[in-house]
Amino acid sequence: MNLNKSYWEKQYQNNQIGWDIGYVSTPIKEYIDQLTNKQLKILIPGAGNAYEVAYLHKQGFQNVYLLDFADKPIADFRKRFPDFPESHIIQEDFFTHKEKYHLILEQTFFSSLLPSQRVEYVDKIHDILADNGKLVGLLFDVDFNRSVPPFGGNMEVYQNLFSKKFNIKVMKTAYNSIKPRANNELFVIFEKNN
Repeated sequence: MNLNKSYWEKQYQNNQIGWDIGYVSTPIKEYIDQLTNKQLKILIPGAGNAYEVAYLHKQGFQNVYLLDFADKPIADFRKRFPDFPESHIIQEDFFTHKEKYHLILEQTFFSSLLPSQRVEYVDKIHDILADNGKLVGLLFDVDFNRSVPPFGGNMEVYQNLFSKKFNIKVMKTAYNSIKPRANNELFVIFEKNN
């Protein structure tokens, strides 16, 4: 299966976006709410409709970046938030991206990638995080047994995958998931190994 730009564009065009909850997810919102440094350089990869980006921007974070390669969600985001800095909207393939960030927020992007791309994802996240940078967000704690996204996993899988390049600071069942995802999400904070 080729989960390329045209595959994702089709999902948005046909409104087949079951992962899209329509607002910033509660665990990520509550994490953002306790951040005090509004100058952190933050990336949301595979941002889609980018609710996390919008929320961060509204909270006064100055260096928030949206990354996605599908046209429709980016065009829709521009319409909804015309005051968002154009230079902070990056339309490209995550795996070719080169900038560095203090914080990367993970919200369903990882689960949209083929399992065969997971090592490459971990390497890329490590590469684009600044020293002591963090990957924070949610990973599904369920095996969907599917041949199309979302692809799930479990704590052991993620431990093996991320521990080579990250210090696992937090990886536990999210206590504040939205109801449809209750007990099926892990909240994670992974700090880059330097």
